[in-house]
Amino acid sequence: MSKIYIIGIGPGSKDYLTQIAIKTTEKSDVVIGSKRALDLFDNLHDKIEFNVKNLHENLEESVNLAVNGKTVSLLSTGDPGFSGLLKPILKIAKEKNFSVNNIEVIPAVSSLQLASAKVKIPWDDANIMTFHGRENKGEILETIDNGKVTITLPSKSVKDMAEFLIKSGVNPERKVIICERLSYENERILESTLNNVLDSDFTYMCIMVIF
Repeated sequence: MSKIYIIGIGPGSKDYLTQIAIKTTEKSDVVIGSKRALDLFDNLHDKIEFNVKNLHENLEESVNLAVNGKTVSLLSTGDPGFSGLLKPILKIAKEKNFSVNNIEVIPAVSSLQLASAKVKIPWDDANIMTFHGRENKGEILETIDNGKVTITLPSKSVKDMAEFLIKSGVNPERKVIICERLSYENERILESTLNNVLDSDFTYMCIMVIF
């Protein structure tokens, strides 16, 4: 039995890759990740590309490869512990009786951390919420009026989140900042309101900061 490394790749730009992430992938037998993640690395021995549809299948394959003696690196966008691959791989490892002692997590800068830096918000005193892969957006309504800034990863899109908040009675003129494509050359940081967000176009790569 060999080892699985869950490697955070940061918000997306190669500039945010850590040296330990690069060194670990170079010594791994197999590196598994999305095309966007794999393209950040050079000198890979063998690689497997996954997408949303075959993610679970490839996570299971990573455990099977490790059981058979391969050193595997899983590339996780942002930090593996925040809406990353740590949670699903731990679940699969448990199902397959793969020891967590053979799993190592290599952290990285998350898009949430970068958004906090860009907007200059101390994120240890903010509401941190992620709705990736979750449908229950109602939890945010219990949080956004506690006097703290809320930093969130929307479930589908910032438009979807803004529409939900307005329909739930939140002031349409409430200030928000949208941090889009963080770390990329076409990064955009837009100060707006919930209402104006509905009339703007954004990619899926967004953080919403609610004031």
